[in-house]
Amino acid sequence: MESEFYNIAERLERMVELIPDSIAVAEPLFQGKKPKRDHFGKREYAAVTFNELNQDSDRIAAALQQSGVKPGMRLVLMVRQGIDFISLVFALYKTGATLVLIDPGMGVKRMLSCLREADLDGFIAIPEAHMARLFYRRWFPKAKHNLTVGGRYFWGGLSLSDIRRRPALKPKDPLTKLDDPAAIIFTSGSTGIAKGVLYTYRMFKTQVEEISKRFNITPGGVDLVGFPFFGLFNAGMGTTAVIPDMDSTKPGSVNPELFLEAADDWKITQSFGSPALWNRVVDYCLRNNRRIETLKRAVIAGAPVSFDLLKRFRKILPDDAEIITPYGATESLPLAAIESREVLEETSAKTRKGAGVCVGKFFDKPLDRLIIPVTDKPIRNLSDVRTLPQGEIGELIVTGPQCSPRYATRVEANEYALIQGDDGRLWRRVGDVGYFDEQGRFWFCGRKSHRVETAEGPMFSIPCEAISNESPKIFRSALVGIPLPDDYKPPREVSERAKAFRRQWKEPAMVVEPTPDKRPENDVEEERFCAETLELLQQSPLTRSIKRVFICDRFPVDVRHNAKINRELLSDWATAKLRGKTIRLVNAPIKE
Repeated sequence: MESEFYNIAERLERMVELIPDSIAVAEPLFQGKKPKRDHFGKREYAAVTFNELNQDSDRIAAALQQSGVKPGMRLVLMVRQGIDFISLVFALYKTGATLVLIDPGMGVKRMLSCLREADLDGFIAIPEAHMARLFYRRWFPKAKHNLTVGGRYFWGGLSLSDIRRRPALKPKDPLTKLDDPAAIIFTSGSTGIAKGVLYTYRMFKTQVEEISKRFNITPGGVDLVGFPFFGLFNAGMGTTAVIPDMDSTKPGSVNPELFLEAADDWKITQSFGSPALWNRVVDYCLRNNRRIETLKRAVIAGAPVSFDLLKRFRKILPDDAEIITPYGATESLPLAAIESREVLEETSAKTRKGAGVCVGKFFDKPLDRLIIPVTDKPIRNLSDVRTLPQGEIGELIVTGPQCSPRYATRVEANEYALIQGDDGRLWRRVGDVGYFDEQGRFWFCGRKSHRVETAEGPMFSIPCEAISNESPKIFRSALVGIPLPDDYKPPREVSERAKAFRRQWKEPAMVVEPTPDKRPENDVEEERFCAETLELLQQSPLTRSIKRVFICDRFPVDVRHNAKINRELLSDWATAKLRGKTIRLVNAPIKE
C-alpha cells in the first residue's frame, strides 16, 4: 500500500544510495563575463556529486528552518539556472515550503504582478530581485523570510554564502503528504493570462516516474539542460545535468558554438530544448558539417515543432537516436509523446491535408482522457456532458495524478478549468481541441479559444491553416473570425441547434505571412497573391467557406519562441483593415 507521506527530495536521497559519487550538476565557469578556460583552451566547469548536492541542500534547508520557514509557506525562487538553483529547489522541498517558480521571460511588470498575487512569504533570489522586492514592498507585506544568492547589501536576511560556511546540519523532516502543495508554477502567459498552477508532491512523483519510463531514462545519462524545468527532474532520475552557457529565458539567442562545446565536453546522451533553441543549433551544425554523435535522445517542446526541423535534426544525430516531441501543459504534464520517425514517415502527410497535428499516444493509466463537445461555459459535473466518438473533434479533458488539482492564483479560472467526476475524480479541461484515432493517438486541432464559430459549424485553426501553409509563398497562416456583413443570411440547411450560436457567428478569414522573398511589393502583386491563396483554400472542404485573405508582413507572436501566434490580435487587425482602419501589431500576451 502506498504511503501517504512523500517528498520529492526522497528521489535525490535514493540517488545518493545508488550513485553517490557521480556528477549531479555541472555548470560553466567564467572569468568576468568570458568563459574560463585552462592552458589548453578547454572550458572549465564547477561540478557537484549527488552526495554533495544532497548535503548542500540539507545545510540550506536546516538554515531556512532555523530562520522560521515552515511547511506551506510560499517562497519564490529567482536564481539563475545552475548548481545553486537545483540545490535550493531541493532545500525548499526538504523544508516543506511551497516553491514558487516564474518565467522571467514574460517581462518585469507581468512577473511582479503574478508574484503579488502569489501572496509570498519570502524571496530566495539574486540581488536584483531583492531590490525589486524592496521597491514594491507594499505588494509583498508577508515576505519576511528572505535569502540572497550573491552580494547581500542593506536588506538583511540569510545569505547563501554564509550558510555554506556553517557546520553541516540535517533538516527536520517536514512530514509532507502526497497531496500537500509542493510548488506553484506560473504558466508563461504566452497563450493566456499567466496563472499560478498548484503542484502537489503526487504530481512531481508521477511526472518523474512516467517520464523515466516512457523515455527510458536510467541513472548514468548526461543531459544538456536547454529547458530549466526539465533540469529539475534530472537529479531525481540519476542523470547528470550539464548547464549550457546560455540565457535560458531567451533560447532563440543561444550561441550554438558554446552549446555544442558543452555537448562535446560532457558527451551528452540527452537534451531537452525548445524549437527556438534547436533551430539555431541544427542550422549551425548543417552549415558547419557538425554532428552530435553521443546524443541518443532529444526532446523538443515549448512551442509548435515543424516537420522541417525534425527532418534537419535527424541529419546531425546517430541513426538510432530518438527525437521526441511531448505534449502537455503546465497544468497537466506529461500527457502524450511521439517520435520523429512516426511523424515524418506517416502523420505529417495527413497533417498537411488538414487532419491536425498528431502528438502521439497518451501516457499509461491512471491517466484518463475524454473528448467532449466544445463549450466555453463552466461544466460542474461530468454527467452533464456527453462523450464524443472516435474521430470527432471536440474538447480534450484529462484526469490523472500528473494533473494539477487547481490554480493557486487567478482562482476564478478554476470554475472553467475543472469538472467533478461521478467517481470523485477531478477532470481538467486542457483548453485544446482534437480527436483520437483508431490507434489511440491524439490529433491536436488547435486551442479551443482559436476556433471560429460559423453558421455551418466551428472551424479549427490547425487543420485550416495547414491548407494555406502548403503554399511555398506562405511562411505561416492564422485562421481568424471577422464580423458578418449586416445583410448576412445563413444557409437554409443550417440547423435550429446551430442557430442557437448565432451571436457567436463570424465570417472565417485567413491571414497569411508571406515568406520574406515572396512578399508582394505593390497592390497588383498583393491582389494576385490573395487570389492564389483563395484558390488553394477552395480546393479543401475544410476551407472552402473562406472568402477573404489578408496579408500581414509580420505576425504578432510570443516574445520567447517567436512561434505562438496572437490570433486574437490578428482578428482585430483584419477587422480594422476591412473597415479601412489600422491598428498596431505588437508581440503581446495572448488572451484566452
